[in-house]
Formats: sequence, structure tokens, C-alpha cells
Amino acid sequence: MKLDYRKTFFIGFGFLASSLAWSLYNAYVPTMLEERFALSTTVIGTVMTIDNFFGLIFQPAVGVLSDRTHSRFGHRMPWIMVGLPICALLFAFIPRMYTLAGMMAILIGFNFVMSLWRSPVIALMPDVTPRPLRSKANGVINLMGGLGSILAFLVGGQLSKFDPTNKSAFLMGTIIMLVSLVMLLIFIREPSALPRGYKQDPAILAAWQDERRKRIDEQRRKRMAAKENSEHLSRWERLKAEFLALSPGELRSLIFILFAIFFWFSGFNAIETFFTLYAVNVLHLSAGAGAQMLTIFSLTFVAFALPAGIIGSKIGRRRTILIGLAGLTLAFVPILFIESQIVLTALLGIGGIFWACVNINSLPMVVELATKDRVGSFTGYYYFFSFSAAILAPISFGAIRDLTDNYSLLFVFSCTAFLLAFICMLFVKHGEVSLEDSDAIKS
Repeated sequence: MKLDYRKTFFIGFGFLASSLAWSLYNAYVPTMLEERFALSTTVIGTVMTIDNFFGLIFQPAVGVLSDRTHSRFGHRMPWIMVGLPICALLFAFIPRMYTLAGMMAILIGFNFVMSLWRSPVIALMPDVTPRPLRSKANGVINLMGGLGSILAFLVGGQLSKFDPTNKSAFLMGTIIMLVSLVMLLIFIREPSALPRGYKQDPAILAAWQDERRKRIDEQRRKRMAAKENSEHLSRWERLKAEFLALSPGELRSLIFILFAIFFWFSGFNAIETFFTLYAVNVLHLSAGAGAQMLTIFSLTFVAFALPAGIIGSKIGRRRTILIGLAGLTLAFVPILFIESQIVLTALLGIGGIFWACVNINSLPMVVELATKDRVGSFTGYYYFFSFSAAILAPISFGAIRDLTDNYSLLFVFSCTAFLLAFICMLFVKHGEVSLEDSDAIKS
């Protein structure tokens, strides 16, 4: 029961590709929309939420569909094998569009296809990782994602200096996305995939086909049973059936952790969206200086991603998340009264450490409640609530700011969201490593 860091590292290439693409996308698409098409800030902001709307609509559905996908490559890889190269191709065309219609067609297509393979690529980790090791594994996955963001900012930023059209930066992103796909195809084989060596041994193929038929029949039996029972179930019992008849305690824990996820991502997304404007209007800094300050938050998050997973495995995921939420709140409350750039940067760096404690351990808690054949579905639920926050939080704080004309309320908004998440987590009693799994690790 030791984490296979090598395998987890290669799984992380999927998240690296996704994070690199989004970092380049969020950094340069707004400027292209403004410079090339003279769009207003409101319209640009609306365009930049397309990915969140698509993620909210399609990722949960794709998670369910990937659970029901049975192929020689497994549950997830068919979605990744089709979606990732299409995204890579569309990504290279984004900076080459000089008409608004062409740009919008490429952006919509890119965001749609991204929403089709992100849930499967995230679900790969819990598919191949034992339950008690998922916090550690998620730390490695997020470390790879952080490296993707750093590549986007450092290498992409340097390329943009020499090529202001951003064609080189986006081409770099395309190449790395394709390399990441190759790494997944070579080094990762899902447990449900056709094993290697089947061409030399027909018995391997026969055994795999027999196991595949059993899995399909079992899933069909569960769906039929749920359909037959749904006619006389109450609304609450139907909800339980949709979550594979979780016990009342497990269902309550799942609901509260999903709302906690919504609240803490609301606090995070508000800061991510508006901090640069906060720096300009409250701290009287340049937009570039504000962005550099927020980079410290990302760097400390990346540096602490793996330790946060290890801590979650040692002292418990729930306790680690509660510590992270309390630390985030305590780190950000002083920002309400401090305008020193140095002190504020230090507090943001501390916040990145505590954010790692929260973010790294949240997905493992959700999928811990899922049975083996529903990991993709529960991954989709996780992203439904996180994307809901990504859509609603910027709109909510934007409305508050417009009513009060005060950017100083940004950290009041975020700290309130973190506090609500903390309260929700107090009601979560499930999602930890089971006693049997803990004994297996110790032995």
C-alpha cells in the first residue's frame, strides 16, 4: 500500500496539459479580444466564462458516461484520446483568428471539447490509486498542474515578448498537450483496459472479454433496479438512489462537502478574478504588480501541494481541510487593514499554503464516498459545484462592488465564503480512509 509515484507522475501529465492550456488561455485571450475586436470589459468577461458554463453542463454528464464506457483502452482513455488532440489543434488556431466570428467559433469549440475530457483525465487518478493514498496522489497531480501553469507563465511569457501575436506561445501549448497525451498512452493503462500481451495469449483476451461482459451486465442490472424502484421511492430516496443508495450519514456528508466546495471556490474565484483590480484601485499599484503578487499565492500552493496530501493522509482529510480554511481566513483578515505591499504579498504566500491543504484533500474526500464504478460520476459532482462557484462568485462580488463602489470588500467576501465552507465541513463525517485501508497502510 505504497503510492506509485512514477505512475501518478505520468497521470499528472493530463492535468499538466489542462492547466497549461487554461493558464495561457486566461492570460492572453482577454487581451486579444480587446486589442483585435475592441470588445467591452463586460463582453470579455462573459466570453471568459464560457469554459465554466460548459464545465457545469457537460463535465458531470461526461463523468457518468465515462463510467459506462467499456473499451479495450478502459473507461477514461477513449475520451482523452479523442478530446485532447482536438483541443491541442484548436488551441493553436486561437491566436490566428482575426475575425470575431472565427475567434468565437474556435473558442466555443475549444471550450466544448475541453469539457469532454477533463472529468475523465481527473478520474484516472482515483481509478488506479488505492483509496487511502489518494490525498498523496492528488498532491502529485496538482504539483504537475502547477508546473503546467509555471511553464505557461515563464516560457509562454518569454515567447510573447518575441512574438506579440502569441502564436508561438499557443503553439508551445499545443506541442506540450500532444506530448502529454503520448506520455499517458505509453505509461498509463487503466485497470479496466485490455492487458498487454493479449496478442500472444488468447486466454488474456478471453478473460478480459468475460470480465467486461460482467461489468456491463452489473451496471445494467443496477440501472434497471434503480429504475424499477424509483416509481415508489420518495424524492429523498430517489436522491439517495442516484448516489448509489448511500447511507443517510454518507449522503449528508456528501451534500455538506459539496456545498463547502462551492463556498471555498467562491472565495478563491473572487480573489483570482478581481485581485488585480483590487491592487490598482485600493493599493494604487500597476496591474502587472498586482498580478505578480498573486503569483506568489500560486507558487506556494504548488510548493505545498505534495506536503498537503501527505498531511491529509497522516492526520485526516477533514481535519486538514478545516486547518486550511481557518488558516486562509486568518491570513486574509489582516489584509482588510494593511496596505503594505510586502506584508500583503507575504500573507498571500501563506494563504497559498493553506489553500493547498483545502484543495488537495477535497476531491479524494468526494470520490471516497463513491463505489468503484461511479468514480467518474462523483468527479463530475465535484466539478459541478466548483464550476458553479466559478460562475456565480465573480458575478456576485461584481454586483456588490457596483452597489458599494468599494473594492476593499473583496477580502470580506472571500473570508465570509471560507467561513461558510468551514461551517459546512463541521457536518462532514465521512470521506476519510477506512480503518481497513489504514491497517493495510500500516502493515
